[in-house]
Amino acid sequence: MTTTPAPRLRIGFILAPRFTLSAFANFVDVLRLAADDGDGSRPIRCKWTVLSHDMSAIQSSCGLRIQPEERLGDPSRFDYIVHVGGLIDAGSRPSPEIVAFLRSAAQARVALIGICTGVFALARSGLMDGYRCCVSWFHHQDFLAEFEKMQPVSDQIFVVDRDRLSCSGGVSAAHLAAFLVDRHIGRAAARKSLSIMMIDEALTGDRPQPGLPLELTARDPLVRRALLAMQQNLHAPLSVARIAKDLGVGRRKLERHFRADLGIPPADASIRIRLGQARMLLGQTGQTVTRIAEETGFCDASHLIRVFRESEGTTPDQWRQQQGVTGESAA
Repeated sequence: MTTTPAPRLRIGFILAPRFTLSAFANFVDVLRLAADDGDGSRPIRCKWTVLSHDMSAIQSSCGLRIQPEERLGDPSRFDYIVHVGGLIDAGSRPSPEIVAFLRSAAQARVALIGICTGVFALARSGLMDGYRCCVSWFHHQDFLAEFEKMQPVSDQIFVVDRDRLSCSGGVSAAHLAAFLVDRHIGRAAARKSLSIMMIDEALTGDRPQPGLPLELTARDPLVRRALLAMQQNLHAPLSVARIAKDLGVGRRKLERHFRADLGIPPADASIRIRLGQARMLLGQTGQTVTRIAEETGFCDASHLIRVFRESEGTTPDQWRQQQGVTGESAA
């Protein structure tokens, strides 16, 4: 009689109401493909289970529902508990049962993972204090508004900080899952999963997140991360020295990388990003020039008007009129 070996990687999933289906699917498919030889999908090397406190079906953000397989129970039967988040609203807080389970897992030294906005649930449960966490650039300000004493990382696709792991969602969930497969099963299994999913290569956690569309196209990962930091702090621009410090490099090194990749210094890139956002707001909203100046980090309306005229050859109000957009009074 053949004895089936115990799985080397055991994952318990907590799905938030209106969770992001793509992030969950990307993560679990990497496990599925790594768990068995070929494409058999047998949970041999990996085992994964969707958990619930009441066994009710959980509706995703796109409307499809997932039926849980087991009740919460003892978290120590898993190596990782993965909380998959989704839509954010005022009522999207984890239930008392989920909070108790997550805290019990932490006490049992079971590693916790926040996928997409799942890290919000971990933070709301008091389980991210003193840890670095990854938050999508899209929800960067939402996270800061709720957890003002924390500094989310939004220029990487995932973050591993001891027994807390987090990722920005989407395809980054597949890369975080591949990281775990590599750690517990082997690199060949991780590469196999990603290849079958038509993902070219496993990306490390410090790979920059894709951000808002930029007129500046950078190839250098350091430059891309710096540009993302500029995007995420439009209303209160960071100094070049601060950006360099946050990225763990010297200012001169950052400036060399910018000139080699984009042909301009970081300060000029920051101005171009903020002007691009100002043009978007001028063309798509009725906000005043004063309000737009505040949102894009200019000292005041006069500062924005001067810089805008130097770049575009016209004032913001004249540019807006040329685009056929009606706005409020300039000041």
